[in-house]
Order: sequence, then C-alpha cells, then structure tokens
Amino acid sequence: MIHVMILEDDPMVREINSRFLKKLPDFQLAKAVPNISEAQEFICNGKVDLVLLDIYLPKENGIDFLKWLRKEEIEIDVILITADKTSSMIQEAFRYGAVDYLIKPFTFDRFKESLINYKERFYSIKNLDTIEQKVLDKYIFKNVSGSEKENTDNDLEKGINKYTYKIIWREMVKFADEYATAEEISEKSGVARVTVRKYLEFMEKEEKVEKIIEYGKIGRPQHKYKLML
Repeated sequence: MIHVMILEDDPMVREINSRFLKKLPDFQLAKAVPNISEAQEFICNGKVDLVLLDIYLPKENGIDFLKWLRKEEIEIDVILITADKTSSMIQEAFRYGAVDYLIKPFTFDRFKESLINYKERFYSIKNLDTIEQKVLDKYIFKNVSGSEKENTDNDLEKGINKYTYKIIWREMVKFADEYATAEEISEKSGVARVTVRKYLEFMEKEEKVEKIIEYGKIGRPQHKYKLML
C-alpha cells in the first residue's frame, strides 16, 4: 500500500483529491492537511510515501516544504498539484525532485495517470536490487509527452514513433522557457538533426511547442522552438 498525504489549504480541493485517491487501488490516504507545520508534524511521526502538494498556501509556499524534505533527506516523493503554470516554478519543482506536476484544473484521468505511473515505478524499482537501462527507460519515458492514446503500432501517426517522440520531448522540457534549435536537441538526445526537426514540426502542429525564425546576416534562417507552457 502506498501512503499518501494531501497538503492543500482549500477544503473543497482537499476533499476532491481525497475522493479521487480513494478510487485508485493500492493507495491509502494517510493524512490531509492544510499547512506545512501540520504536514511536517505528521511526517515526523507517521508513514508517508507520497505527498500531493499545492504551492500556494496561506503565508507559505509549497516549494519550501519540498526543499525541507530534501534538506532533511526524508525519502518521500512529491507530485505538485497547483494552479501555478509559470515555467520558473515548474523548473524549480523538478530541480527539487518532484515526480510530476499537475496544473489545476485537471481531469480525474490525468490524476489517475499520474498516480498509476508512480505506482508502477514505485513497486518495480523498489523490489529490485539492480535495474537495467531498458527497464528504467520504460518508467522514465512513460507518458512524458502527455496522455495520448496508445496505438498498437506504437506510432502517434505515420512516421512518428512514440519512443523517439518522448526522447525529444524530454530534452525540450529541459530547456523549459528557452528556445532551442534542432541542432541543440540533436546534440543532447543523440537523435539525428533531420529527425529532431521532423518531430519538432509535429509538436508545433500539436500546439505543444512554438517556433520562431531568426534571420542572420549570412547563412540560412535559424528555426528555434520553445515549449508552450
């Protein structure tokens, strides 16, 4: 059983998230609290594996709680559930080890997807002394690009492979609010530049990235891409 704490100041949201959680097997609500001090007190005395954490709390910031967990070396995972969709906050959350980031308002399906992905990773990695790269990649890349439906041929559309898509998307996420070229993503991902360009153009059609064209004094114009956060 995975023991979950909900740290959320809004009583209605706490109740909704608690009900969502009860619909999922292998998860148990350990405690729902409205502030950081109550969360810290319970963690020091109770069992918690995962925290569903809001950022905006009265006179408090959920990221400070995440930083406290890391500073104290407390082995608890965190999923952010917040209305804050600024790229700087998203970057900071992942820097301090958040395993997912849900932007309010979200659907139950997205909530379920996040928790199930966490459960699979939690049990699979926890029960192994060592893990091979291919097995690890299954959990690292799973649903990085969103919640698109699975196709039997593992393709999003003709010529677009889901696995390659996720590799390129993962590198784009690292740039966050900065523009990146196909050459830069190619260098980081190990995927050929021509292929990267093709996938970035596909992501632009999906309205997941935006493209700008920079014209220099000499040479060809440069295409740059950025996440649409």
